[in-house]
Amino acid sequence: MVQDADVVVIGAGAFGASTAFHLARLGRGVVLVDRHEPASQTSPRAAGLAGQLRSTDTMSQLAMLSVGKILRFEAETGEPLEAHQSGSLKLLRRPEQEADLPEEIARGRRLGLTVEPLSPVEAQRRSPLLRSDGVRAALYNPTDLFFEPDQLPLGYVRAAARLGATVLPRTAVTGIGIRAGAIEQVVTSQGPIRTPTVVDTAGAWARLVGAAAGLNVPAIPTRHQLLITEPIAGVSDEQPIVRIPDAQVYVRPANGGLLLGGYEARPVQYDMAALPADFQIQDLALDVDVLRGLAERVADQFPIFGQAPIRVHRGGLPTMTPDGRPLVGPAPGLRGLFIAGGCCVGGLSIAPAVGAALAEWIVHGRPSLDLGLLAPERFDSEYRSEERLRERCQYVYAHYYDLVH
Repeated sequence: MVQDADVVVIGAGAFGASTAFHLARLGRGVVLVDRHEPASQTSPRAAGLAGQLRSTDTMSQLAMLSVGKILRFEAETGEPLEAHQSGSLKLLRRPEQEADLPEEIARGRRLGLTVEPLSPVEAQRRSPLLRSDGVRAALYNPTDLFFEPDQLPLGYVRAAARLGATVLPRTAVTGIGIRAGAIEQVVTSQGPIRTPTVVDTAGAWARLVGAAAGLNVPAIPTRHQLLITEPIAGVSDEQPIVRIPDAQVYVRPANGGLLLGGYEARPVQYDMAALPADFQIQDLALDVDVLRGLAERVADQFPIFGQAPIRVHRGGLPTMTPDGRPLVGPAPGLRGLFIAGGCCVGGLSIAPAVGAALAEWIVHGRPSLDLGLLAPERFDSEYRSEERLRERCQYVYAHYYDLVH
């Protein structure tokens, strides 16, 4: 049976669910399609960190807008979302990091963030399980927050459905129909959907969706893991996120325990076309030794990870781009196709603003925030080489905090 839609959104993770909700709120007829259950793949396996001071003004603005929308989530969607605005600490262990601190503070304040420097002793006071050994200084942002990640995409999916969006779970996209250089339909396992507009928010599968439309999406699925310990005396949700950039490690409270994640030097990359059609992120092979290695990098600051039992070990397949920034906007050379992908691990935290911007772009012809920095066509021919693309994306992942934060 043929359906009609103003917009088909492919992929019901954080980017797709947010985009579908914001389009429905602007009165568009939306079909949200996912080959699995909505919000069941990488998004709910994220760390749920919302840090706002990024490497560029555009990324910082997206993160700041998203924090505001997370805090207003129930008012905007009618769905609950419990967030903990406990702030964040960035620990500086190297002289060159300390030397850059005044410039970073000035940039944060220019953007409207109330960032401030802290001594190692002051940082330890805010995060009691932190040891200040080896810490030269810290940067504190009191408005950063964290939340359990499944709340956001599930809330947006339910809210979109209440606004009239059609949600099609367990529905594979098998083709995209094009006529005269423009989108005409989406072919699915449940039949075709006539539409002039498609949004590719398929996450790890975004390259497959792009390929169905004859496009190369330069984003490589890359395994990212984290662990959560059993409850630890003295941990509370009022304690801040802690990032240790030179170790590529982050830590936050999590249901009475501590969550640790980070970026390994040689991450495992995936080609989704080579995996079985029924592959799900729950099938992803994990390696806890990677996390033990990351914990060793910060053993002077968090010796507790050498003692506390692990309660949760999970991982997902975020997609990396050659510059560590997402792909957001119209696809080059094909009318009606938009992309929100290449989340570069931090997609959940900017999804509210990305979805709102894409909805504005589709409905009004332009977003209220200039997203030219994230244009999908920004990469040159160097990254048409699969080998070069994978090599660069691996480098960006391994140096994530140096490049992205």
